[in-house]
Amino acid sequence: MAQVLDTIALLRSRSLSTALQDEIERRILAGIYKAGDRINENALAHELGISRGPIREACRGLVESRLLTVIVNRGFFVRAISAKEAAEVYDVRAALMRVAGDTLARRISGEQVETLRALVRRMDEAADRDDLDAYYALNVEFHDRIVNDSENDRLRAMCEGLAKELRLYRRRSLTSGGAMRASNREHETIVDALAARDPAKAADALERHMLAAKQRFIESAEPAGQPPSQPPSSNPPQHR
Repeated sequence: MAQVLDTIALLRSRSLSTALQDEIERRILAGIYKAGDRINENALAHELGISRGPIREACRGLVESRLLTVIVNRGFFVRAISAKEAAEVYDVRAALMRVAGDTLARRISGEQVETLRALVRRMDEAADRDDLDAYYALNVEFHDRIVNDSENDRLRAMCEGLAKELRLYRRRSLTSGGAMRASNREHETIVDALAARDPAKAADALERHMLAAKQRFIESAEPAGQPPSQPPSSNPPQHR
């Protein structure tokens, strides 16, 4: 109930469509809505005390962000992404993060280095507690700061789009034994290269980190294969 009240307060304080997009995205990334699930517009409208129109508009925005897919006469569904699609996004993300590392190493401030080191320390603490939720949130912030601090607007826009797709399955790469520790050792290497103001080493460290994350994702995939790229053709699950 408290979560619903918080959501309603958020809707009142911001553009309704934007706030709804953020709320639906939050539920997707939190695993409340899972790959292949249909967004039940009627139930969500009733829960939040609003009409279906703004929800439909928000869902259309999330289709553009590639978090949802739409099937005519059936509605909006959370995208299910194949292992091949995920690997392709990791490859592109690796190339973009290489640019971010090269760019940031040339301009990074001491304060920015310390902020990144603090995030690495906090991720170590989360790994000690085996707190995946905390680690994941800090991990996202770490990468976002590197991109934002590079001050390349085009790079930022491209990374933001890919990051949303990655978040549909990025958590899974951190669930296997020792994955959080391995990931954070790579973070330390990245920060050391940035602190040394070495563009080549920073670029290499970030690219290697993304490719290592891709490999962890592949190794964490279920043996039976990945979910289909479209929702099932009959009786899709609904959230009520």
